[in-house]
Amino acid sequence: MIITNIKLILKDEIINGSIEIEDGKIKNFSNTTCHLPSAIDGGGAWLMPGLVELHTDNLDKYFTPRPKVNWPPFSAMKTHDYQLASAGITTVLDAVALGDWRDGGTRQQNMSQMINTITDSQKNGMNRVDHYLHLRCELPHESTVPDLVKYIDNDNLKLVSFMDHSPGQRQFQDINKYRTYYMGKYNFNREEMVDYEQDQVKLSKKWSRKNRLHIAQLCLERMISMASHDDATQEHVQESHQLSMNIAEFPTTIEAAKLSHELGLKVLMGSPNVVRGGSHSGNVAAHELARLGYLDILSSDYYPMSLLESIFCLTNDNRNTLKLHEAVRLATYNPARALNLFDRGEIQEGKLADLILVKEINGQILIDRVFKSGKVIF
Repeated sequence: MIITNIKLILKDEIINGSIEIEDGKIKNFSNTTCHLPSAIDGGGAWLMPGLVELHTDNLDKYFTPRPKVNWPPFSAMKTHDYQLASAGITTVLDAVALGDWRDGGTRQQNMSQMINTITDSQKNGMNRVDHYLHLRCELPHESTVPDLVKYIDNDNLKLVSFMDHSPGQRQFQDINKYRTYYMGKYNFNREEMVDYEQDQVKLSKKWSRKNRLHIAQLCLERMISMASHDDATQEHVQESHQLSMNIAEFPTTIEAAKLSHELGLKVLMGSPNVVRGGSHSGNVAAHELARLGYLDILSSDYYPMSLLESIFCLTNDNRNTLKLHEAVRLATYNPARALNLFDRGEIQEGKLADLILVKEINGQILIDRVFKSGKVIF
């Protein structure tokens, strides 16, 4: 298959030309136009690598589309998979929460089903895109380590992240933001909110440090990539570095992002933060980190289409200095390298033909086609 009349977004430049795909891989590309009748005319659209997503809990909402409504697992998986494909995401780490009882136990009840569904659907060739596991460990709970031990030897596991959402630190340094978020989410009155806060602080003091050290050791023994979550201070970052974490997810301050970047932790920020113009928790804006050169990876988090849109937001935003090929690396080359997935994430000879054809119409970014190993999946 040959696609011509396209703007190829390479790792370090953009060229006008053509690409040839054979046996699911990129055979070659050039800065010339192909005139063969069989060539696909790209109409001057951008051709970029398929997006690589490291942290999304998008599957949650299909498993439980409404409170107390449990959807059939493989039906939920099919819907989730199709949405990711339509957003240009060709490789994804589906994030599954362990030890997260804050929602009344719904996530814990779905945990095993979700992990098994992700694993089985990928193993049996049921998915359009490549699905791997990201286990999100909520540290302040007694069940977290036992749950992780059950799944840590799953061949599909690519990333383990460390989280502590207790009030007054990390994501919720501002206690008022914490109360606004959880009172709105769970319809707590003021008295219930105070009780909830106290419980979360007690659990954090009892379990967080102990679980952090134990989980890090389990991952190091198996050479599994690790990510810190919501680091806010230099002390948080130093601890993450000492535990050999290689990704810093959603640092909440410029100080933490700067030190993470300098110490070699790849700084990951949410694409919704970019598209919306800031953090819903009142923490550092992703576009500010991009301007300062501290942003390494973008993640769609809870909104799949935001990953592609954020690339163009960073490019077109006058506050930033990123060129388009630089912004594309944040969602392709960089996340793939963070997980040692060297067969994807860039347009290069011999790499997987995971590609997306993108157009701009009336200022809106639209996906024309998505290819997975050279086959059209959207």
